[in-house]
Amino acid sequence: MNTVKSFWFGWGSLCVGGAAAYYFAKKEINATRREQLEELRRKKSIASSLEHSESFPSQPLSLSAMGGSATYNGSPARTDSAGSPSMESSSDPAPTRHAPSTERERVFEKSKYEASVPYSSRKGDRFS
Repeated sequence: MNTVKSFWFGWGSLCVGGAAAYYFAKKEINATRREQLEELRRKKSIASSLEHSESFPSQPLSLSAMGGSATYNGSPARTDSAGSPSMESSSDPAPTRHAPSTERERVFEKSKYEASVPYSSRKGDRFS
């Protein structure tokens, strides 16, 4: 049978074992975090050293400094916006509706996702 002494001995050993497991797990987690931080710092320093290396100029050279002109191969500047969505958006066709001039037009203006008539709740008893 369990006695009071064995009960407290069991719970005490359980608590001591849990505390020891927590202590060693915490040490392992902190060591892993420290290694990851060191690796991240090492990668950042490598990237920064590559970015600021002396083999590349610190500022990009202009076309005229490299012997070129403002145009490429004597042709005019590129006006095609096929590869640039931000350029394409400015050449979209005009909207089909004009801005509303009165408050009533603004309220009753129908968009693609709205009903043609604004919702208004029915007054009165809905259960009869």
